[in-house]
Amino acid sequence: MTSDTSALTAPQTLYQAVIVDPADGARLSPEQLADRLAGSRVVVVGEYHGHPASHLLQSRLQLALYQRQPHQILSMEQFERDHQADLDRYLAGELGEAEMIEDTGAWDNYRGSYRALVEFARQHRLPVVAANAPGALVRCVGRQGREALARMPAAERAWLARQPFLDSDAYQDKFADAIGGSHGTDDASMSERMRNAYLAQLLRDNTMAESILDALARHPGDQVLHTTGTFHSEQRLGTVAVLLQRAPDLDVTVISPVFWPTDVDDPPLPGNRDKGDYLYFIQPLPPEYQDPERAREAMRARFSGAGTGRCP
Repeated sequence: MTSDTSALTAPQTLYQAVIVDPADGARLSPEQLADRLAGSRVVVVGEYHGHPASHLLQSRLQLALYQRQPHQILSMEQFERDHQADLDRYLAGELGEAEMIEDTGAWDNYRGSYRALVEFARQHRLPVVAANAPGALVRCVGRQGREALARMPAAERAWLARQPFLDSDAYQDKFADAIGGSHGTDDASMSERMRNAYLAQLLRDNTMAESILDALARHPGDQVLHTTGTFHSEQRLGTVAVLLQRAPDLDVTVISPVFWPTDVDDPPLPGNRDKGDYLYFIQPLPPEYQDPERAREAMRARFSGAGTGRCP
C-alpha cells in the first residue's frame, strides 16, 4: 500500500501524539478523528501505561467525542468491577479523591494519568465503568488455572465474565511471543505457568468486554470510550476480539500507539498498519530494563498477576 507521509513529522516531546490514518498516512487532529468516530459505538484507545502522550491524547479525545456525542460512557481497565460502588460514590460526591483512591485500590499513577478522564466524566455527570476483573481473582487463576473458578464462592465468581476464557489463535501466539515463549499455549511443551498466565489474561479481556456490553445495554444509544493497555486491543485482538465474538455487529474503533524513535526520520508505518484502525505515534519511554531476562521475568509476572494472597 502506498501513501503520502511527507507531511508527517516525528513527535518532539513525550507529551506529543501524532495521529495517523494507516490507510493513507494522513495526519489527523483529535477533532478530525472525533468527526470520523461520531458513529462508532465503542472507541478503544490503547495506551502504554504511564506514557504522558497516551494519557493526554485520551483526555483530548474524550472532550472532542463528547462535543459530538454527549451521551458518553467512560469504561476503564484501570478500575475493577468489585469497586464500582466505590467509584460511583465518588462520582456522586460522597467520597473525596483520596478516599476514592484508597477504597478502589486505584493505580499508583491515577493522579497523573487518569484523574483528568474521571474528573471530566464527573463534571459532566457521565457514567464511569470499572471494567476490569478483580485482581485477587485474576491472580488465583494465574496460579491455579481454570480450577480456581470452581473453588470461588458464588459472590466472587459473579464479578467475572460469564464466559471467562473466549480467545483466538492469533492472541495465543501473540501472548506466547510477548512473554518469551516459543510455543503456542496449546502446545504440549507449554509450561503450566504460562498456560495459567494466559488464562488470567483472558479473564481480564473477557470481563472488560462483558463490562462494555453491559454498559451499552444500560445506556442504549450512548458511546463508550474505553481506555486500556494496548496489548488488550491492538490488531483488534484481546478485549476487542472477544467483544466482537459476543456482538459481531458492534461498531468498534481501535486507536493504537506506535513508538517513533527520535533517531528515525521516516514514520513507522511499515509493519504497524494493522495495529489499529487509527494509530498515534509517540516517543519511546526510557527503557525499563537493559537485561533481557529481567525484562521477560517482569513481563511474566505482569501477565500472571503474580503476588501474594489467599486463594480458595
